[in-house]
Amino acid sequence: MDDAVRRNRAAWETAAGKYVREHDDLLREAREGTSLNPSEIELLRPLLRAAPAVVHLQSGHGLDDVALVAAGARTVIGVDYSAVTTGAAHRRAAALGLACRYVVAELPGAPLSDGCAELVYTGKGALIWMRDLAAWARDVARLLRPAGHLFVYEAHPAAALWSWDADEPRIRADRSYFGDCFVNDTFPGNGAVEFQWTLGEIVNVVLAAGLELLHLAEHPEPFWRPGGITAAAWSGRLPNAFSLLARRPPEPAD
Repeated sequence: MDDAVRRNRAAWETAAGKYVREHDDLLREAREGTSLNPSEIELLRPLLRAAPAVVHLQSGHGLDDVALVAAGARTVIGVDYSAVTTGAAHRRAAALGLACRYVVAELPGAPLSDGCAELVYTGKGALIWMRDLAAWARDVARLLRPAGHLFVYEAHPAAALWSWDADEPRIRADRSYFGDCFVNDTFPGNGAVEFQWTLGEIVNVVLAAGLELLHLAEHPEPFWRPGGITAAAWSGRLPNAFSLLARRPPEPAD
């Protein structure tokens, strides 16, 4: 584990304490609603009708896993490198009696068998923690069964450049769309390092891993808004999220 990953893991173990402290609130949220947004539901609905086995890479607090099962997933395996986060997610899933289980592991290199998933789901602040995105894409392709799908809903790579000024959007002078990484100064803090990938790089590693691109869209709405902040960059003029759907090709017919 290199220094950046070590720092990130320490930051997330600290930040993840909120998922333990807020267990009752998160359990109520899981019971009452869904953490999947409308754009995700629209794209995932046809896939979830088939009751797929899902692997959720960088599963975080686990509310998306609850929503995936509620929407039709047969099982969900969440993989995250925070033991605190996965422990809290397992506790919630157990309380709800859901078919979710969790694995603590650094990614890429999920300790799961080849072809174990019909759907790999990831997003909402995941790819920024991947130091080797090409290895991540190859790992996704390995986990997928033939004709299985990868679904990503994620912050747009340009969103890290927008300031949070309320009067008008501005580009932060300390960041570059083509930079390698930067130190996170919001959540989770504690000096965590975010890796910067362009949209082109993300698409190209998915294609290079042998997957077929089925859908790519950019969205003006951010997937997360910190409380008490209204940024002009979120007013609908700039890209703040993107969705991607890809498929491992089916096996050729005899």
